[in-house]
Amino acid sequence: MAMGFANVWVPVEDVDRAVSFYGEVLGLSEVKRDGSWVEYEAEGVRIGLNGREPGGAGVDGGPVLTFQPGEGLEAAIEDLKGKGVEFPAGISEHDWGRVATFKDSEGNELQLYEPPQG
Repeated sequence: MAMGFANVWVPVEDVDRAVSFYGEVLGLSEVKRDGSWVEYEAEGVRIGLNGREPGGAGVDGGPVLTFQPGEGLEAAIEDLKGKGVEFPAGISEHDWGRVATFKDSEGNELQLYEPPQG
């Protein structure tokens, strides 16, 4: 039985490359490292990076993590573009907010989310 949220586990192909992306590009704080397991703090959510499980979903599967930018959606996009991140679909507008989807260094989908204004 699920009793609550522990962390999000993100399967990666190259742990060092993923550590560089999550720590340097996204600017998250590393809170734990145990061999090939690396854990980050993202405003109350723990994100764990580890090698993909043999026989798992492969590069086509995995979680989608959504981050709420502190400086506004456009500013966050421009900052990440300056670090080589691509946003192929741009910003999608919805009644429940605005989303910009991108991929991490391992091909996992990530999103920036801005709630509706007003």
